[in-house]
Amino acid sequence: MYVKDEVCYAGSLVENIKVTEAKPLRGGMLLVTFSTGERRLFDTTLLKGAAFKPLADESVFNKPVIFHGAITWNNGEIDIAPEKVYMDSYVYDDVAV
Repeated sequence: MYVKDEVCYAGSLVENIKVTEAKPLRGGMLLVTFSTGERRLFDTTLLKGAAFKPLADESVFNKPVIFHGAITWNNGEIDIAPEKVYMDSYVYDDVAV
């Protein structure tokens, strides 16, 4: 367990984590590979706020770019921190998919 920004999380904090790859899937899901070698699923439909609304457009969503370890879209107009992606993502099971 760890606390970050006054929020308590299960598991352990991974310091200096970076995204190395983000593969768009159906339904707003991303298959994300991290600098630890872990692959996890991240649901972009849960992102709130006007900044993330363009991700509902598949032509935007399907073109993520990794910039300094963060996932970005739309020439950097949309980005999300790798720590947020890691904390809010799910373990990816190669066998189940």
